[in-house]
Amino acid sequence: MSDDEKVAKELVETLKDGERGFASAAEKLRDSDRPEWAETLQRLSEQRATFCREIVDLGHQYDEDVDKSGSVAASLHRGWISLKDALTGDDAGSVLSAAVTGEDHAVSEYEDALKHDLSPGFHEVVSKQHAAVVAARDEVKALQNAD
Repeated sequence: MSDDEKVAKELVETLKDGERGFASAAEKLRDSDRPEWAETLQRLSEQRATFCREIVDLGHQYDEDVDKSGSVAASLHRGWISLKDALTGDDAGSVLSAAVTGEDHAVSEYEDALKHDLSPGFHEVVSKQHAAVVAARDEVKALQNAD
């Protein structure tokens, strides 16, 4: 398996987790005392879906099916897992805190990905997405700090 394929599979899983996590958080916050946060989190969910499609489409160009589930170990360490607990409560701050945890994990995954020997085109996509994921994490942290 090439580094591109290995990294792509891991990022696709991270992006799917982020998409679902942000969407769940947005749904939870729509009827909270912070409905404006729901709009931001829904936008970030859509961003993750777009990033996932971009990586999957790039993989198809190289005849690699990167839309398969990642390793069992990766599934046990995903940052969005803590969101499940936060979503059972009514505290908007807890939901946002879980989103920050998930984003910290996503940033870490992208930083690890950039350490691999990626093809130039894939490296460019991962670098661009990494910058957007860092910005999204910072945006969610700013919402959390404004609370």
